Amino acid sequence: MSVVWTPDLAIGVKAIDEQHKEIFRRVDGLLEACKAGKGKEAVGETLDFMEDYLLQHFTAEENIQLHYAYPDYYAHKKEHEGFIRDVGRLRKKFNKEGSSLMMAAEISRTLVDWLVKHIKKSDMELGKFLKLSIVKH
Repeated sequence: MSVVWTPDLAIGVKAIDEQHKEIFRRVDGLLEACKAGKGKEAVGETLDFMEDYLLQHFTAEENIQLHYAYPDYYAHKKEHEGFIRDVGRLRKKFNKEGSSLMMAAEISRTLVDWLVKHIKKSDMELGKFLKLSIVKH
């Protein structure tokens, strides 16, 4: 099984789309490591990346929302904060239980499920709003 970003996930904001692609590449890398029998080693590395990169990505996305006075900014930010907490819970579980293929599967499933749902709903709405806002400016 692989996880691949597809064009139907594009929200039309190049910087955000590129960041989403990188997140998908990293999760796919974890799955590929699992296939190669190296999933245990990749779990901590993936969590490290996600904790750092997601904060950067969400900050960039939220700054764009603030710049264009996105009306759903607070709800969108709340979704981001909830996901950061979910990743934090995964980190705690990893620190307590250690690396395993089960942990790798849980991480990839959690990340992919949330990201696809969030992108297809919340980020798509943001993309529509930004397209209209940029045309007006």
